[in-house]
Amino acid sequence: MNRKKFVRQLITSTGAIVTAPSFFVNHNSINSPNIFPSYETGKELSADLVICGGGLGGCAAALAALRNDLKVIMIEETKWIGGQISQQGVPPDEHQWIETHGGTLAYRNFRNSIREYYKKKYKLTDEAREQMYFNPGDGMVSRLCHEPRVAVAVLGDLFSPYLASKKLVLLKEHKLSAAFVSGNNIRSVTLTDTRENSTKTLAATYFIDATELGDLLPLTGTSFVTGSESIKETNELHASAVSEPENVQSFTSCFALDYIPGEDHTINKPADYDYWVNYVPDLKPSWPGKLLSFSYTVPTTLKAGELAFNPEGASTEPHMNLWLYRRIINKKNFVSGIFASDITLVNWPQNDFMAGNLIGAKAGEFRNLVEKSKQLSLSLLYWLQTEAPLPGKGYGWKGLRHRKDIMGTDDGFAMHPYIRESRRIKARFTILEEHVGRDNRAQVTRMKNEIKAAEFPDSIGVGYYHIDLHPTCAGHNYIDIDTLPFQIPLGAVIPEHTENLIPACKNIGTTHITNGCYRLHPVEWNIGESGGALIAYCVKIKMPPSGVYEDKKLLSDFQSFIRKQGIETRWPG
Repeated sequence: MNRKKFVRQLITSTGAIVTAPSFFVNHNSINSPNIFPSYETGKELSADLVICGGGLGGCAAALAALRNDLKVIMIEETKWIGGQISQQGVPPDEHQWIETHGGTLAYRNFRNSIREYYKKKYKLTDEAREQMYFNPGDGMVSRLCHEPRVAVAVLGDLFSPYLASKKLVLLKEHKLSAAFVSGNNIRSVTLTDTRENSTKTLAATYFIDATELGDLLPLTGTSFVTGSESIKETNELHASAVSEPENVQSFTSCFALDYIPGEDHTINKPADYDYWVNYVPDLKPSWPGKLLSFSYTVPTTLKAGELAFNPEGASTEPHMNLWLYRRIINKKNFVSGIFASDITLVNWPQNDFMAGNLIGAKAGEFRNLVEKSKQLSLSLLYWLQTEAPLPGKGYGWKGLRHRKDIMGTDDGFAMHPYIRESRRIKARFTILEEHVGRDNRAQVTRMKNEIKAAEFPDSIGVGYYHIDLHPTCAGHNYIDIDTLPFQIPLGAVIPEHTENLIPACKNIGTTHITNGCYRLHPVEWNIGESGGALIAYCVKIKMPPSGVYEDKKLLSDFQSFIRKQGIETRWPG
């Protein structure tokens, strides 16, 4: 296809006039002469909205846009949609009010659909079936600990009618490789089909970055930051003394275990075991000994603490039993004989990988870091099977079995590493610790009682979680501090310059500190759902997101629009 014909097509599909590319980036070059490879091979698609990333934020954005009559293309680089709740294997981290408020109606419906899936498809005990808030795994960390594949199935059901009507095109196992930008607007993105090594180009009026690491931002020249800001920059109570762009939280290669007493499921000794079994994290404040042990840093106090592990169900008081922490199947909830064992998800302090940063890593380096993190996780499993102290006497739980089938992969690890921190847009408004952190909020408001988070007049959602920052690849230990029930400001999803892109997950305008409470499952869903609704609203009124942000009447109208769709913009009281 020649350039003039391509320009005419873009005018038709986007309503904008494009004269020539002013910014084009791929992995190998800038201003590449081969600008439109997928158009030349006839592999082009267009839609109202292209969503890059099929995580929770991307899925929520797609559902909001689709129910508001937009045509959507969503791309995902793995075989599963759902992001942290599925392809990364981590059941939802949520606040204590999530069953009734503090999240969107669509998110609560999604959670309840997971429960209904179990009640329809699995043989539950009568007691479990009668529970209003049934929790398949009864894990300590969540009111809904479940298998990753069930989230995938429920999301598939939600998207099924839109796929059938062709309002949604879902491209799995496709990875971003390039973008075509004119002025402050993205015109198209190019994808690589990782199964066939072929390319496609997608043109749209609007784009959403819902990738786990903010991959669309550098491809489009959208301004972003990484790592931690300095206290001079943000005046945050817990900010670093100096800015550290490479100070990014650890990531984790998650896996699942069950336990069969009397059997020996010990794996072969991992290649890197001798390294990891002697590894002591080099952190400030210091980590109390070897990573592969039950000693750890208590996140809230940064003092040495002890964890415990017992898959047989005996009490481990006063220490927390890691087996129960993210247990995704409690066999007692199911008819006898359905499950031979409980199943637990291993996402613990002992397999947080602190030895590298995935943001900006080239393909080979990325694969190498992920492989090293899998070696850490395998080493943890082997240590549990052979060297972990047993109650009373002896070492090693030989009956621990790596449940490779749970993650839908050949090697038994989650399809994608669990990501806690991403690139973050330079936004029209940046959320600081003083807006949401209890102590910092008290400091700036000079109040001691009835402290509330900052009220944002442009709120597009709500959330709550403590600021939970894991040890970083730059050698910083936990930051775990109290927050207040907070709002999600529209200004935090509006980039400084790019007009037709918004973020939909961990890539919004937070700081390194506030990312720690805006990165969890219900908040990410809310960000994505409000983002998808925003694009639909913008298409309807023919105004970019920045126009809605800047116009008080339009902003008020948009807030009313999303509230009618079950998105809370204020906490009660």
